[in-house]
Amino acid sequence: MPTRPPAVLSTAAFISSFDRFAVTPMLVLIAVSMHVPLASAVTVASGYFLAYGLSQPVWGVLSDRFGRIPVMRTALAAAAATGLISTFAPHIAVLLLARVLAGAFMGAVVPTTLTYLGDTVSAQHRQSALSDLMAAQAVGTAAATAIAGVLAHWLDWRVVFALPAIFAAVCAVLLGGLPEPDRAEVSGIRAHLGSVLTNRWALLVFALVFVEGAVLLGVLTFLASALVDEGLDVAVAGLATGAYGIGVLVFSRLVKAINSTLAVWWLIAIGGTAMAAGYAVVAVETNVLTVITTALLLGGGWSFMHSSLQAWATSVAPEARGTAVALFASALFLGSAVASAAAGPLADHGRYAELFTIAGATAIPLVITATYARRRYRRTMAPA
Repeated sequence: MPTRPPAVLSTAAFISSFDRFAVTPMLVLIAVSMHVPLASAVTVASGYFLAYGLSQPVWGVLSDRFGRIPVMRTALAAAAATGLISTFAPHIAVLLLARVLAGAFMGAVVPTTLTYLGDTVSAQHRQSALSDLMAAQAVGTAAATAIAGVLAHWLDWRVVFALPAIFAAVCAVLLGGLPEPDRAEVSGIRAHLGSVLTNRWALLVFALVFVEGAVLLGVLTFLASALVDEGLDVAVAGLATGAYGIGVLVFSRLVKAINSTLAVWWLIAIGGTAMAAGYAVVAVETNVLTVITTALLLGGGWSFMHSSLQAWATSVAPEARGTAVALFASALFLGSAVASAAAGPLADHGRYAELFTIAGATAIPLVITATYARRRYRRTMAPA
C-alpha cells in the first residue's frame, strides 16, 4: 500500500491551487484593464470560489459512481478549455462566466485526489500523505501569488490564466497512467447522500470548514489588494502574499514530522491560534512586513488546522468517502466565496483594518469549537 501521493496527483493539486489563487494579486489590474470597479473584479474571484464549492458534491457523487481517475481527467480537460476562454475574454461578463466554469471544473481535482489517497493509503500514513499533497498545493499557492503578480505586471494578466490551462490539459493525459482504486458500490444517490448528511460528525466537520474557508481563504484574497491600496506595486503585493505558500510548505513539513506524537486537537489549536494572530498583526498596520508575517501565520494555520480537518473528513463517513470529502471541500470554498463577496464592499472603500479585525475575531470561537469537537470525537468515535 502506498504511503505518498503519486507525482501526477501532486501535480494536479499544484495546478488546481495555482489556478485558484492566481487571481488574488491581479484584482486591481483586472479592474483597471476592464474599466470596472474593484468590487466587480472581486466577483471574478468570488464567482470562481462559489462555483468551485457548489460543484464539489456533484464531483463526489460522480467519483463514487464512475471512478476517481475518469472524473479527474474529464474535469481537467474541461478546466483547460475554460482557462483558455478566460485568457481571451473581451470584457468582464465573459471573464466572469469563464472563471465560474473554470472553478466548477477545477473543483473536482482536490477532493478527488484526497479521496484517492483515502482509498489507497492506510489510516496510519494518511495524514502524512495528505501533508505531502498539501505541500504541492502550497507550492502552487506560492507560485500563484508571487509569479502571477509579476507576470501580470510585466506581461499581461491574461497570461496567468493561460498557464494552468495548458498544464491542466497535459495532466489530464498523464492521469491515464494511474490505476483506479477499489470503492464501495453506490446503490442509490439518495441513500448515498443520506448516509453522509445524516452523520452528525460529518455535518459538524462541514460547518467547521465552512467557517475556516471564510476566515482564511476568503479574507486572504484581500491581503494583496490591501497593499495596493497603500500605494505598493501589484508585483510587490503579489510577492508579499506569496509568503502564504511558503508558510504552508514549511509548516506542512513540521506537521508531517510531529503529527504522530501530538494529539490532533493540539494541531487544530495551534493552527487556529496562528490564524487569529496573523489577522491581529495586519489589522494594526498594513505594510509589506506585516502582510508577509500574516501570510506566513495563515500558512501555518492552514497546515496545522486544515490538514487535521481534512484527515478527519476522509474517515468520518468511509462508506461514502468521495461524497463526504467533496461536501467537505464544498463547504470550505462556499465559505471562502461568501466571505470574499461580503468583504468586497469593505475593500472597495479601503476598510481593510476592519475586515482583518473581523476575520481575526471570528477565528477565536472557530478554534475553540474545533479543538473541543475533535477531542470529543477522539473519545467517543475513533482513535486519533
